[in-house]
Amino acid sequence: MGNKFLEGNFAPVSREHTITELSVTGHIPEYLDGRYLRNGPNPLSEVDPATYHWFMGDGMVHGVRLRDGRAEWYRNRWVRNPRLSAEIGERWEGGPVSGVASMGANTNVIGHAGKTLALIEGGPTNFELTDELDTVGACDFDGTLPGGYTAHPKRDPETGELHAVSYFFGWGNKVQYSVIDAQGRARRKVDIEVAGSPMMHDFSLTEKHVVFYDLPVTFATEQAVAASVPPFLRTPAQLVVSALVGKVKVPDPLSARLRQRITGNAGLPYRWNPKYPARVGVMPRDGGNGDVRWFEIEPCYVFHPMNAYDDGDDIVLDVVRHPKMFDTELLGPAEGPPALDRWTIDLSVGKVIEERLDDQGQEFPRVDERLMGRRHRFGYSVSTKDGSASSGSLLKHDLWNRSVASREFGAGSQVGEFVFVPSSVDAGEDEGVLMGFVYDAATQKSDLTILDAGTLETVGAVHLPDRVPNGFHGNWVGTEG
Repeated sequence: MGNKFLEGNFAPVSREHTITELSVTGHIPEYLDGRYLRNGPNPLSEVDPATYHWFMGDGMVHGVRLRDGRAEWYRNRWVRNPRLSAEIGERWEGGPVSGVASMGANTNVIGHAGKTLALIEGGPTNFELTDELDTVGACDFDGTLPGGYTAHPKRDPETGELHAVSYFFGWGNKVQYSVIDAQGRARRKVDIEVAGSPMMHDFSLTEKHVVFYDLPVTFATEQAVAASVPPFLRTPAQLVVSALVGKVKVPDPLSARLRQRITGNAGLPYRWNPKYPARVGVMPRDGGNGDVRWFEIEPCYVFHPMNAYDDGDDIVLDVVRHPKMFDTELLGPAEGPPALDRWTIDLSVGKVIEERLDDQGQEFPRVDERLMGRRHRFGYSVSTKDGSASSGSLLKHDLWNRSVASREFGAGSQVGEFVFVPSSVDAGEDEGVLMGFVYDAATQKSDLTILDAGTLETVGAVHLPDRVPNGFHGNWVGTEG
């Protein structure tokens, strides 16, 4: 049985590189002093194509160091954990690992409080890396936030704090809102009641509010039990787990057994649930569970909001909307083209207005991070037909003029998420560059491509010795961050 998430540029690479001689076409702006980092799945060993889900592969972080107009190095490293280290033949020295210990942190990579963090959601452990991308050990924010975290924290541009919403099937009908201060320690944790046990991949943050996406992709007890219980006990076990998940905290012994059996490089235990309500919740930043207001929306799924902001009594959410998720395609996102929508929550009358901004298939939306939670004009996304593989172009949205510009990269190209880097602290919203990995099928290699954010023309390209497989998220981590 074939699995497209193991083929073409989804296929894993087999080597870790340290390359210090990199050729460059064009030029690298002198103001770029830092590392472009990107995370993604890259199974270390052979996997079963019938069950492997793209989201479950071992994590591999790719990075390029830029300074003084030069590309100093390219490195790619598997994010170690005890299981992966044993497979490589290394001794694990990263300390105790809690949560779903065998899963690799494969979804995002950020810099915070002087540390580099590889992130994943849903209960697995996140890991700290060195500046050169080697694994240091488990990350629990100096013991202030044990257990899992999220792949999508939002940094408040004024305070430097990380806001996040985390989920885990064992918590019952709760998710957790947290705030990590600029020194890297949790200063606030709030449990929020939701309708069940959803896959809450992301959230939105404004200057005044936290927005929760409680949508109909939920924990699939049948698959989880099948992976963790002998066949003759599966029916009663499934009844027990189904009665618990999404209602109360799963008892620790059962939760621990399920965590141990949910492994990397396997299936994802979340499915489309047509019986689950689709809604968004709004909470004041300093509020609690009792302050959340819920608003129903049309059934859909959102992996990634582009941005959100307050507008008087309204909250404006620009999101990439999928019609559904993990209903008929169970190995990765492929349930129809996702589109860019705007949801306006009218707090005064208690309703949500849903409108389409762009019906082109697209994913991985980003904005100027200095405007996180603030009114934005420009947004960037990657074209895609089904929500996974890029169809070869980068989109720039002018949301004031409701126009879209496209940069095509040519036949055989696949485009990863691009991030914006301003040319100076006080530069305008599109004064700077966009950067991301672009794969060329003809050469079987990838470039770190740098574009002028205003014109989308190529400024420079760092040519890598290998390809960077299709993956998820990354960031520019400047030397000051």
